[in-house]
Amino acid sequence: MKIQQLRYIVEIVNQNLNVTEAANALYTSQPGISKQVRLLEDELGLEIFERNGKHIKSVTPAGKKIVAIARELLVKTQSIKSIANEYTQPNHGVLRLATTNTQARYVLPSVIERFSKQYPDVSLHVHQGSPNQLYDALLSGEVDFAITTEAQYLFDDVVLLPCYMWNRSVVVKPDHPLAQCENLTIEELGKYPLVTYTFGFTGVSDLDYAFNRAGILPNIVFTATDADVIKTYVRLGLGVGIIASMAHTEADTDLLALDASHLFKASMTQIAFKHSTFLRNYMYDFINYFSPHLTRPQVEKAEKLRDNNAVQKIFENIELEVR
Repeated sequence: MKIQQLRYIVEIVNQNLNVTEAANALYTSQPGISKQVRLLEDELGLEIFERNGKHIKSVTPAGKKIVAIARELLVKTQSIKSIANEYTQPNHGVLRLATTNTQARYVLPSVIERFSKQYPDVSLHVHQGSPNQLYDALLSGEVDFAITTEAQYLFDDVVLLPCYMWNRSVVVKPDHPLAQCENLTIEELGKYPLVTYTFGFTGVSDLDYAFNRAGILPNIVFTATDADVIKTYVRLGLGVGIIASMAHTEADTDLLALDASHLFKASMTQIAFKHSTFLRNYMYDFINYFSPHLTRPQVEKAEKLRDNNAVQKIFENIELEVR
């Protein structure tokens, strides 16, 4: 059994069982991957993949267990390299993040600017996606950290650290009737077509909950993953926008932001990483830059716990910043 063979079977799963795409991702040949997978299966005496002719159809039950362990072994292999680099090149390395567009556009720039000044020789890579995509990227080892704001139940099997709370705003053009509304209510908001985040991104589930509680069916006419896209369509008159408050900036002089924190419950942004990840010094610093209360001793304490409910208790007496 070779580490490279484990890398091949994991990448095949990452590429939705497409061996050609796996070969492209690993900069090798498709026949070479197929041969090594067959050799591994022969050595183990079982099939990892179920095939239909030459094409992989699915992962066998045994194969699922093998791939899960292979993922962990690959992470541990990377951790060994990281430990070595921590001593030989402490300020050199790579930091890979997965997050939503809103976090990448409105929160991370100042954090990354500070981090890059402190660690100019650390290469940063930011991936954007839905909560499911963030989780998949973290689980597959594609990224080191996932910064998530919704579907946090997906992250039960990783370390999940609370960072800050955030609220929503309703955005309208200055000539919209809601611009004159002194006491914004769900009932008043329900009279208009809405433009907001795609389900599975920040806010839609909480938005639905608020409307359902009031017995109102929201008229959502347009959804997007990007707050800037939402604001564009509000400007076009398509509807009333509901976005994270942080996404309305001084540059949006043609849009009025109405506080909606009393309509929708605040959401929490959290940062996640796998239990098997070896955190380098610059990774601890990044977490602290992103959320100042997450000091290295606090993060190290959370790393030792296997239950995120226990992790949350570490921070239950800390009042999280609201953005």
